[in-house]
Amino acid sequence: MAQRHLDPTDPTAAAGPPPVPAGGDALADYLRAQATEFLRALRLHRESGAGAHGNGAQSSGSHPSGAGALDRGRGRGPAPAPDGPVDAARALRRAARRLSGTLHTFQPLLDAEWAEAMRPELAWLSGTLALEHAYASRLDRLLQALHRLSGSAAFPAQQAGRAAPARAAATADPAPVAPLAPSVTRPSPADRGNLTVGAAKAGALLDRQLTLARTRAHSTALQALGSSRFHAVADKVALLASEVPLKDTAAAAADLRPLAAAARDRLTDAVAALPLVTAGNPYNAQALVHGLSPDPAPHPQDAQWHQVRLLLRLHRYALEVLAGTDAEDADGADGTTDVRLLAAGEALDRHRDASEAAAAAAQAARTPRIAPATAYALGVLHADQRHEVEAARYAFQHSWRKEPIRL
Repeated sequence: MAQRHLDPTDPTAAAGPPPVPAGGDALADYLRAQATEFLRALRLHRESGAGAHGNGAQSSGSHPSGAGALDRGRGRGPAPAPDGPVDAARALRRAARRLSGTLHTFQPLLDAEWAEAMRPELAWLSGTLALEHAYASRLDRLLQALHRLSGSAAFPAQQAGRAAPARAAATADPAPVAPLAPSVTRPSPADRGNLTVGAAKAGALLDRQLTLARTRAHSTALQALGSSRFHAVADKVALLASEVPLKDTAAAAADLRPLAAAARDRLTDAVAALPLVTAGNPYNAQALVHGLSPDPAPHPQDAQWHQVRLLLRLHRYALEVLAGTDAEDADGADGTTDVRLLAAGEALDRHRDASEAAAAAAQAARTPRIAPATAYALGVLHADQRHEVEAARYAFQHSWRKEPIRL
């Protein structure tokens, strides 16, 4: 790994010149590649979902019902080998997210009416498919924090018990919605005996609320995958895989670098507006500001950091287009990526997870007529997650201010 002594304030100083010509043809190739990935995920939906569920909703026999693929999409862990089982739901979200972000960055080179209509539909699909996994991860995060704060050593055994039903659900025949709730296994009485009464009741309350939200998100995703809106998006992506609607013939020879630089500048400006000096302290009181506010969204700074996370993703997708590569997702790395951007992205992902978990704990604490011990445990849990937010901000500024390096 070679280190380059460049301007540390430039988020792409280590990226260097693109290895392939950055013309409109490179944009078309990238969009076609992502559309092909999207269609490949759809085929996996059809093979896994409709094959086991013959009554799944399909359009003209070409679109999958998505029930089985969503059940298989709940698995978490390392990406599967190319010849192994593929997480179709995750692959579908990934392709939709990249298509939507690329259309946003390079829209001036594309047919304006088509891009304006296509981008929000892809964002809707990606967001809808991500909700179920988000609720499951949030519940896992909060239950782990409760056991950690209670000094309980029983949680690893509980975690193994939670993983077994998830693996069984990923390999068994899919069922519409009912089997989802047991996949988040509640702690056994022996496990809960290691928690205080307040922590155990807080965990049970969070389990009920977030499992219900996850089940509803699963139902919403199934309805979306069987809707005419989804079929229309899939048809448009199928056309995109063969023909990219560029604005005109001159767009094919246009230079992509100014538009990619604009995405980088938007990211740089958003980062400059962040309180990085405050985030440079490993511990500060900002974590608990407005912690007792009755406002359900008492942390206005979070929105700035979430926006930086989105802009960082757009910037990374623009670099992928320039490089003519298909980089791994946010939790991966490849040889053409500035490792500093990957570390910053991981820190912002942790920031989002912690802030949303803190909001879930605060929402649960507002449940009427809960015991004081339960409310106290939820308050401690909220404070813990807000400190995790500050830790993620510290990690982001620590990685962002480093010298850019390239694998």
